[in-house]
Amino acid sequence: MADPLSEMLRGLRLDGVEYGRCQPCEPWATAFPAQEAARFHFVAAGKCWLQAPSGEWMKLNAGDALLLPRGDAHVLASEPGVPPRRVDDIARKQVCEGIFDLECPRPGGRNLLFFALMKFNVDRLHPLLQLMPDVMRTDDLAASEPAIPALLDAMAREVEMNRVGAGGILARLADVLTATLIRTWVEHGCGDSTGWLAAVRNPEVGRVLAAIHLDPAHDWTVEEMARLMGASRSGFAQRFAEVVGETPARYVASMRMHQARLWLREGQRVAVVAERLGYDSEASFSRAFKRVVGAPPSQFREKNHPPGGMDLRILPGLVPPIAAE
Repeated sequence: MADPLSEMLRGLRLDGVEYGRCQPCEPWATAFPAQEAARFHFVAAGKCWLQAPSGEWMKLNAGDALLLPRGDAHVLASEPGVPPRRVDDIARKQVCEGIFDLECPRPGGRNLLFFALMKFNVDRLHPLLQLMPDVMRTDDLAASEPAIPALLDAMAREVEMNRVGAGGILARLADVLTATLIRTWVEHGCGDSTGWLAAVRNPEVGRVLAAIHLDPAHDWTVEEMARLMGASRSGFAQRFAEVVGETPARYVASMRMHQARLWLREGQRVAVVAERLGYDSEASFSRAFKRVVGAPPSQFREKNHPPGGMDLRILPGLVPPIAAE
């Protein structure tokens, strides 16, 4: 098996992306509401401030990049204290499908900001996304990853040239960019001694996580996972809980019910999903599903969650910071 991060990223892909850019003039501030899709920000020139979901303010300089994997609410501003405008109130001009020319009032030449709205092939309740921090920040990403400037230049050219197939090419570039950001953050970013970062940095526990993510429908036992780690049953369970922050059984249950949600959203019947996951009856599966998810499986059928995932064209558009009035 390759390194755990590579294995887990194999199953994490982008189903869609919207992309835009802006050159705002100070003072400006924009509030980005919570949403299902992830948010990506890159400061190409100038500087700005981020108010993280926790409320903490962080200064961003040219070359800094951010990924908010769960799309939590946040604010970008020229400086703390500027009254923000809602992103839904800002106009945008569509260049082609998935690409937008952001209409910034009083555009300035000192700041250049890139934005992406990214839809993963998993929802925000996926255990991998839940273990990620609210904000994955990499200072001076361009310096630590020489390929990043070329990727961003290529994305900018796709916007400017408006060629056939630009949206598809941009989505693939965003896929590489996101994986690179996650890798760079794991290698160079700061983080707690527990959770996802610690898990992927730990070869033994990371190997187990990778196996679970590659086969989430499997009913993993503690004995199987302990063998993968090369430890005793009790030693594995203790080490897993210390690193990941929850028991192996709870993590496996979360992964299996995430897979169940995907199947239910595709329109598969509850009885079929229960059988595919190895449950003796539909009732026992429904009880387990509600215990983990907090709602009965019937709520995740096709009528409430159309197949194919969320259509990015109906999401609030990517919008730039705007000068405060």
